Formats: sequence, C-alpha cells, structure tokens
Amino acid sequence: MATVTDAPDDLDVDAAARATLYRTLAHAFRHPDEAFHEAATEGTLDADIEACVAQTTLDVAAPDCTTDDGYETLAARYNDIFELGYSEYTDRTDGSLDARGPPVPLYESKYRPDRSWNDVNLDLARAYDYYGLAIDQDDRDNHDALAYELEFAAFLARREAAVDESAAAARLDFHDRHLGHLAAGVADRLADEPGTGVYGRLGQFMERVVRADRNDLAARLEGA
Repeated sequence: MATVTDAPDDLDVDAAARATLYRTLAHAFRHPDEAFHEAATEGTLDADIEACVAQTTLDVAAPDCTTDDGYETLAARYNDIFELGYSEYTDRTDGSLDARGPPVPLYESKYRPDRSWNDVNLDLARAYDYYGLAIDQDDRDNHDALAYELEFAAFLARREAAVDESAAAARLDFHDRHLGHLAAGVADRLADEPGTGVYGRLGQFMERVVRADRNDLAARLEGA
C-alpha cells in the first residue's frame, strides 16, 4: 500500500488518503495472500495505515496491524473466523443436523434482517452499474461482500479526490444504505469472537473509519 505523495495541485489529498485506506481494508478482508502476510509481519502495513490516517482529518487512531502468525496460521485464522461454518448432528437417529455459517459473515445481507438478500444485492448492483463497475468474473462473489463494498467506497473517495463534487454525497448515501450497516455488524461479531488476532483489530478500525468518514461527510454536506 502506498500513501498519497507527489499529488497534483488540484487533488484532494484527504479524500485520496481515505480512498487508500478503504482499498487497503478491502485487501485485508480478503483471504490473506503472501503480500498481506509480509506487510503485517514486517510492520509496513502498520506504517502505511498510520501515514494515511495522518493525511486525513478523520478522528481515528491507527491500530496495531502486526501479527506473529506464520502464513498458514494466519490463513487458518481467517478461515475459522470468516469462511468455515459449523455443523453438528442434533439427533443421529433421524439425521437432524444443526448447521451454521461462519462466526463473522462478510456479507451485508447477514446483518440486515430488515431487508431481503435480493433487495440488498440488487440495490448494490444498480449502484455499481451506475458508475460502470461490474464484479470481476474471475473472482465472482455476491455484490454485498465486504471487500466489494470497501472497494466501492474507495472508488467514490477517489472520485471526490479528483474534484467530482457528487462523489462525496454518493459516498454518504452509500454509508447510510449499506457500508455502515456491514462495518458495524462485522465489528460487533469480531468483538464477541475469541482468537481474532489482527483481524479483530482491523475490524474495529474499519468500523471507526467508516463511522468517522460518514459523520464528516454529513457535517460537510448537511451540517449534521
């Protein structure tokens, strides 16, 4: 991850740094690759996030993003928290099975009892399509996946940084309609789950960034 340096004179550095934070968080909440593991173990993830936060006016503190986990341990931790479900036979005489999803789902619809899966994903598909964006066919997932929503927030922040006045309002609406719900849900579940390691700290930081960004946008755009 790189901080915002040597920016053009007309670039909004604050918005560009927020975009970099969102893009970095999107990478962090995908299955860990070797590059992410190296950044987390060597401290470069820590340093880059701290530098990006310093380039914004967000009232958030950079977390400890380091880990002592080996790569396989970190990948197993990710799987246990975000991907592997739980199943147990409750009655072996009739085959009754108690099946549950992962402790911390990474999908907005899992935290929206007020809206159906179809409503959430259709609304997101329309939002992405409005800006000419589509899900990568090589890495296809539901539209409400956390990594996609964080990438979309990064996209809108980059547009704002390039002086697209409408992008800030679009990001505020996106926070209120989607990402704010998902970030809070993931952070709450992580807080209740033992052994989350670096992911627990990243989850709390993500929620604080989303909330601070949303409140700053509301204050600027709505005076609220």
